[in-house]
Amino acid sequence: MAKEKKFRKKKKLGSYPFVSVVFSITLALFVMGLFGLLLMMTKNLTTIVQENVEMQVFLNKNLSQNEITKIIKTLSSKDYVIKKESVAQVAHITKEEAAKEFYEETGEDFVEFLGDNPLRDVIVIKINPDFHEGQNLVEIKKEIGFIRGVYEVTYIESLVNSIQQNVKKVSFVLIGFSVILLIVVVILINNTIKLALFSQRFLIRSMQLVGATTHFIRKPFLFRASLFGFVSGLIAVGLLSSLLRFMNTEVDGLLDLLRNEQLLVLGVAIVLVGIFVGFISTFAAIRKYMKMSLDELY
Repeated sequence: MAKEKKFRKKKKLGSYPFVSVVFSITLALFVMGLFGLLLMMTKNLTTIVQENVEMQVFLNKNLSQNEITKIIKTLSSKDYVIKKESVAQVAHITKEEAAKEFYEETGEDFVEFLGDNPLRDVIVIKINPDFHEGQNLVEIKKEIGFIRGVYEVTYIESLVNSIQQNVKKVSFVLIGFSVILLIVVVILINNTIKLALFSQRFLIRSMQLVGATTHFIRKPFLFRASLFGFVSGLIAVGLLSSLLRFMNTEVDGLLDLLRNEQLLVLGVAIVLVGIFVGFISTFAAIRKYMKMSLDELY
């Protein structure tokens, strides 16, 4: 009876399970990317809310159009006024427009009833979020109040304070979760690489015994780990992109909370984290196995 021959695939230096390693790294990077998207959306939503904080500047009655224009130009030149595409966010609402808006909302024509329009022209300005802290808004209010032709300056102080407090709380919580998640991702990828290299420990020792240099032994492992990190990063970015497209079909305006440059930075960061952590983890694991005694390897 002929003897059955069993063929076993020889292990190559630097080779270890592709699917399991890539899957684990991809999962870790995907979770990190999801949290990154949450951070960006939260930050952008907060910025949108802050940029809509308005200050109303009520003007004296009987001002000429030139005087009103001069006040508008003065306010437009201030650093604390938001400027988008070099255009200051300053709006002039005449007393006639205000009366018309009131009539459209309530159906009551108080001008006809009183025989006069008691309202004042108002200039609405949007304040840069950088000037929301501390006494900045109070000082801005005082400064505008000294402009000639200004009757009164108002803003919803309680709303601004509430926004600032909530922003601080949310930022503190998100930063804490970010640090914890980053540590978890690094540990998960590190353990995945170590487990994958565990089956290669005797091959590493064999290469040492035949006189292979440290660089020669490390090179294929480091290259493969970096490649796995790169591939995992690309897959994670692809999954996040698909998820975003799906969510945008379900939630209108979701992508408006994300900017293209932010998404690009997040994608590059995910790929780099995969490569870097894979490289460092592999380097540390090989160094550990190369220093172990034969008894410790068993």
